[in-house]
Amino acid sequence: MPQIQFTRRFSMAHRLRADASSKCLTPHGHNEFVKVTLKAKPSAPAVAWGDRNYALSFEALKRDWHAFVDNALDHAFQLGHDDPMIGYFRSHEPQLLPRLLVIKGDPTTEAVAMALYHKLGAILSAHVPDFECVRFEIEETPTNSVILTLEDLAECNFDFGAWTHRPDHSINDLEPAA
Repeated sequence: MPQIQFTRRFSMAHRLRADASSKCLTPHGHNEFVKVTLKAKPSAPAVAWGDRNYALSFEALKRDWHAFVDNALDHAFQLGHDDPMIGYFRSHEPQLLPRLLVIKGDPTTEAVAMALYHKLGAILSAHVPDFECVRFEIEETPTNSVILTLEDLAECNFDFGAWTHRPDHSINDLEPAA
């Protein structure tokens, strides 16, 4: 069965606090690309090609993931769970809390990629359960990318937040899930 790959662009902002001497301590943004490679699961019932010569249309495979990227991820502010800026948003701009992507630890591209890989898995399980992501890539800049595979996902036992396991458009656990 062929693999299917698609790319989506999004803009984001973040800040990294673990290294106080890093210029990434100052909030800043990137225009990123997320590239997803899907394939039918080996355990899936035989995925019939039929007369259309595909297992499932591109539209069906990417619809829910692209909706998440466009409506939740694009222009979100990525923060660590203990960042004091979350307190600012709670007190002064609570309407923006749903726009904060929050993970445990620093929101590095590596950590966010792992969190989003889990989120994609939840979305696929809910909407196209016979397919899985076999390669996930985030290009932070034209010279820096993070690439993950099924093996990387299996080796990661870190919990980035309950939101990463829900097939909805949530990007944090600051408010009850809708």
